[in-house]
Amino acid sequence: MKSTTNQNSSNPIPKNPSKFRLILMRGLYLLTFIGLAFQAWEYILFPNEPLDYITGVAFSFWASYATLMGIGIRYPLKMLPLLFLQLAYKATWALGIYLPMKKASLVTPEAESFFWICIVAVILDIIVIPWRYVFDHYIIPFFKLRTATV
Repeated sequence: MKSTTNQNSSNPIPKNPSKFRLILMRGLYLLTFIGLAFQAWEYILFPNEPLDYITGVAFSFWASYATLMGIGIRYPLKMLPLLFLQLAYKATWALGIYLPMKKASLVTPEAESFFWICIVAVILDIIVIPWRYVFDHYIIPFFKLRTATV
């Protein structure tokens, strides 16, 4: 039976997510990769007209982001910050951009469609992200003030 404590200290070794959770993560990376990579890279590589700088920035970000999500299929835990980014930027867009647009009656069909994409992505991120792993590997170390002894 595997020990759950480190032999050099009394701190428990954080558990990795279950195989099922890793499969869910890989599925979300794949879904994002397929849903975004081809469209973004096509827009950059074969534009109908020269892109303005902000559109270029957005599509460069999405193409790079999608490519990194492809790497997440192979390395789901190492690429976990990408899921944090997805959760943060889509929730931020839904709350900070869409809701004011809706209040001002400025919502376009494209904005409405993207809003629902964001809502689904936020829900999937919340379900798929291994929160115990996040707590053990990101939150606790962030607040630890002492460094480990060598």
